[in-house]
Amino acid sequence: MIPADAFYAGLFKVAAAAAGFVTDSSGRVLLVKPGYRDHWGWPGGHIDEGESPEAACGRELAEELGLTRPVGRLLVVQWVPPLDDRPVPLVHFLFDCGTFEQDGTRVVLQEEELDDYGFFTAEQAASLMPAYLVARLTAAQRARATGETVYLPATVVE
Repeated sequence: MIPADAFYAGLFKVAAAAAGFVTDSSGRVLLVKPGYRDHWGWPGGHIDEGESPEAACGRELAEELGLTRPVGRLLVVQWVPPLDDRPVPLVHFLFDCGTFEQDGTRVVLQEEELDDYGFFTAEQAASLMPAYLVARLTAAQRARATGETVYLPATVVE
C-alpha cells in the first residue's frame, strides 16, 4: 500500500482560484486591471491552503478593493488548461457578489497588485479580456439570469 503522503505528493497539480461577479445597477460588470498581466479580469485570486473558494472570494474582494460583499451562489466553474504564463491547469470559481450600489461605498485599490478598476458592458469587456474570460462573463450573466451554475470545459479556451 502507498502511504498517503507519497500518494498525494505524486498527484497532478492544479491551481484553484475564486472571484466575485459584481455589477452596477445598469448591469455593467466590475473588472480590475492587475499590474502583473496585460488583460482585465474579475476581482479575485488564488485560494489559500485550507480556505474554501467562497471564503477566498470574500477575502480577495476585501484585499483588492476594500469591499465587504456577501458571497452568493456559485455562477461559473471553469477549467483552464496550462497557458504560456501559467504552467499548471486552473479551476476557477466565479461567485455572485451582487449589485454595487452608489451609496457612498468607496473602492480602495490594492496598489501593489492592481492598476485600475471599472464597470464595463459585456461589449466593452470583450475588448479587454482573452476569449476564455469573455466566455466566463457570458456564462456568468446567463447563470445569474437563470439561476443555474455553468461549467465551462477546456474546449472553451482552445
